[in-house]
Amino acid sequence: MRLRGCQFRTRKIAAICYLYRVATPKKTTKKKPVQRKKKPQPHKVYWRFLGVILVLILLSPFYYGYVLKTFSSAWQWVRDLSGNPMYHTYKNFEIAIPSQYHIHGIDVSYAQGKIDWQKVAKMREDSVRVNFAFIKASEGLLKVDPYFKRNWREAPKNGIVCGAYHFFRANKNGLWQARFFMQNVSIEKGDLPPVVDIETLDGASPEAMRKQLQAFLTYVQGKTKVKPLMYTTLSFYADNLAGFFNDYPLWIAHYDQADLHVSKQLNWWFWQHSDKARVNGIYHTVDFNAFKGDSTAFQQMLLR
Repeated sequence: MRLRGCQFRTRKIAAICYLYRVATPKKTTKKKPVQRKKKPQPHKVYWRFLGVILVLILLSPFYYGYVLKTFSSAWQWVRDLSGNPMYHTYKNFEIAIPSQYHIHGIDVSYAQGKIDWQKVAKMREDSVRVNFAFIKASEGLLKVDPYFKRNWREAPKNGIVCGAYHFFRANKNGLWQARFFMQNVSIEKGDLPPVVDIETLDGASPEAMRKQLQAFLTYVQGKTKVKPLMYTTLSFYADNLAGFFNDYPLWIAHYDQADLHVSKQLNWWFWQHSDKARVNGIYHTVDFNAFKGDSTAFQQMLLR
C-alpha cells in the first residue's frame, strides 16, 4: 500500500511537470545573421599603399632638399637669361664662372681632405677645366699642411700645374716663416711661383705686418729667383697693402662678381672669384680661380 502510494505521488508530480513544460512557451532567441567579412578590393589596397608612400616622401628631408635644389637651379637659369652672358652658371661646377677668362684653377688645403686628382683632371664642362692648383704647404712657424706632400705629388702626375702657398701670420717673424716654408717645399722648373697668403693682421699693426711680410718676400725671392705671388682679399689690400709691394704680382680674392673691377695699375694675375665650387674628386666645396692672361702669359709665369 505504501509502495503504491509512493508510485502514485511520483506519477502525479511527473504529470504536473509535463503539463508545466507544455503550458510554458519556449523562449525563442533570434539568431543574428552572420556578417561575412568583405575582402579588401585590390585597387583600394593599392591606393592606400600609394598614399602611405606619398606621405613618407613629403615628410622626408631629402624631398625638400630636392625641391630646393630644383627651385634654386631654375632661379639661377632665369637669372642667367637676364644677366651677363659672360657670367653664367656651369651646372657641373655649381657656380657662375666668368667666361672671358680661359685658364682656370683651384686652391686646396687639408680642408678638402683626400683628393682624387685623376677625377679632378678629367672634369670638364664646355671649355672649363682645372688647369692649375695652388696647394697649401705651411702656416706660421710650425704648421705643415697634412695633405701637402700628397697633393704636391699627385696633382702634377695628372697634368695639373701647381704652386705652393704659405699662410702668413703677421704677428710672427717673417724671416723665420720664410725659412720654414722653404724647408717644406721643393719648387722646381714648371711650377707656379711660391705664394704668401696674407689676409689678417693677427693683432699686429699694418706697419709691423708689412715689415715682416717684406722679410718673407725677400728671403723667398732670393731662394727661388722669382718674385712670390701675394694672395689677399680686395678689402685687406685696400686697407693695409695699397701703395706697397707694387712690384709683386697679386692674387686677389673677391667673390660672386662678373668681373674684377679694380684699377688698371693693380698688378693682379690671379682672381679667386668663388669659394663654393664643386669639382669631381673633391668631396668638399673648393675655391675657384681664373688667370688673367692667355696661355702664353701663363707659360711665362712658370718657373724656368
